[in-house]
Amino acid sequence: MKAVLDHIGIAVKDLSAALAFYRDALGLDIEAPEEVASQRVRAHFVPVGEAKLELLEATAADSPIAKYVDKRGPGLHHITLRVDDIEAALAQLKAHGAKLIDQKPRPGAEGSLVAFVHPASAHGVLVELKQAAGAAGSSRPGNNDDTMDTK
Repeated sequence: MKAVLDHIGIAVKDLSAALAFYRDALGLDIEAPEEVASQRVRAHFVPVGEAKLELLEATAADSPIAKYVDKRGPGLHHITLRVDDIEAALAQLKAHGAKLIDQKPRPGAEGSLVAFVHPASAHGVLVELKQAAGAAGSSRPGNNDDTMDTK
């Protein structure tokens, strides 16, 4: 499995303050927000070179991101690694004994397929695997579900 960094998810409590830092202080461009209704979150992608930052803003008090921020505070939520074949990547991880949150890929942001690896198998880091829209085997349309509550 060859994987490249796609984005880093950052849970924010105060979007205005986050935008003031990333957009105003650092001078980075912020893409239009993408609503993830099923996860009750709004994603703001910030291109930084070959990868992106994903600012995750809760849109409801009971959303996975709101729960994460309440429990752990704002900050790093997950890293996302882009793979060419997510099914093969999951099979390889499973064969190596990795604990998977998602046994099968599901629709994610930007029309992708995603699956999460439990932090217990990734040395404390929530890892999201992403197969980009249009990649081999990526035939399902996305519904923008690329956040995960790891309680």
